[in-house]
Amino acid sequence: MKVTGPSFVSNDELGFGRGLVWMALSMISFIGMSIGSRELASSLSIQQVLFFRALVGLIIILVLARKLLPEVREKKMLRLHFIRNIVHFTAQYFWTIGVVFLPLASVFALEFTMPIWVAFFAWLILGERLTGPRLLATIGGFVGVLVIVRPGISMVDPASVFVLLAAAGYGLSLICVKQLTQQCSAGAIVVWMILIQLPLGFVLALTDWEPVHWHTLPWMVLAGAGALSAHFCQAQALRILDASVVIPIDFLRVPMAAIVGYYAYGEFIDVWVLLGGAIILFSNYQAVMTDRRNRAA
Repeated sequence: MKVTGPSFVSNDELGFGRGLVWMALSMISFIGMSIGSRELASSLSIQQVLFFRALVGLIIILVLARKLLPEVREKKMLRLHFIRNIVHFTAQYFWTIGVVFLPLASVFALEFTMPIWVAFFAWLILGERLTGPRLLATIGGFVGVLVIVRPGISMVDPASVFVLLAAAGYGLSLICVKQLTQQCSAGAIVVWMILIQLPLGFVLALTDWEPVHWHTLPWMVLAGAGALSAHFCQAQALRILDASVVIPIDFLRVPMAAIVGYYAYGEFIDVWVLLGGAIILFSNYQAVMTDRRNRAA
């Protein structure tokens, strides 16, 4: 008589599941950061939005994550931390312009041209091979962008260009984070992000300072906590999963943002945004699945 033993979940499956949980938390946090940033920008300058986001993040770290400070004092890969955060800060500035002036779904759909830049910078910096599936994903991403912005149909919103520049910056930043995770914990990466970006935000905020009122405090907390949580969760996911897996999962932010924009701001769900986002998502999904099949073979 054959006795069937208990079934166990493999370590790979458990790791993949944990990576998915971290990505889900990251997506929710990014949406929260977007809402808080948009509300803040209604009464403050964009420079102030970036500054207060970082300030709230610093307060949270000092209260909850002081145990990370010894690791931070070791100053591992400090030069790369500075490069990553200067690029990321600039990308955040462009991205926040998009959040203020474009529907949320459009911002996230355009932001997800990032895999194009991730593939390019991975080839340029990490020496990764540009495979056929990744080239097809790049072409698909470009087609998706054309569907969303539809040049020639109407004047392209300048805010869309800023979001595309932000996507390039995020792509380079992601490659830097992947390198940083080799020696630094996700928490230390986020702490350095706050320590470097806070003074940058403060200096820029002084150039366009608007009066700050108490009613903006909840939005500061939402934007700051959301930003901190989003990048921590994303860094945790990158420690577990390949970047080529993390980014396509992150595409789910497009429909999430469309739903939030519809209910919170009454934004019309543009069929062209959804169609372009679907093209970008499908192209990258096919590339990831093909790469995984090839590696398994």
